[in-house]
Amino acid sequence: MGRWRRHSREFKRQAVERMKACDNIRALARELEIQQKLLYVWKYELEGKPKAAVEIDPEVRKQQKLKEEVSRLKQALADKTLEADFFRSALQRLKERRQGNAASGAPASTNRSGK
Repeated sequence: MGRWRRHSREFKRQAVERMKACDNIRALARELEIQQKLLYVWKYELEGKPKAAVEIDPEVRKQQKLKEEVSRLKQALADKTLEADFFRSALQRLKERRQGNAASGAPASTNRSGK
């Protein structure tokens, strides 16, 4: 499998047809003395589909992963910001209630314990 060679369109077509009927693609690739990945590339070419995900440039794949991570982190930051705003407003309301009770000289809002 180490040497480079060009295959005819007919050879590729026959290999893909055998691949469709085959249960063990790896064994077929060994028998044809080609890489397993190459069978899938030929299959996509013959079907007129865009190249398989295997063919995506590693740099593009890395950028996609980074974009996904940035999106995930932005969502997490937005969630934490909402959470902090909620607690900030709740704390502010508690402070306002306490200040209102202390200024009026009214008794505490809770009863004394029965001790």
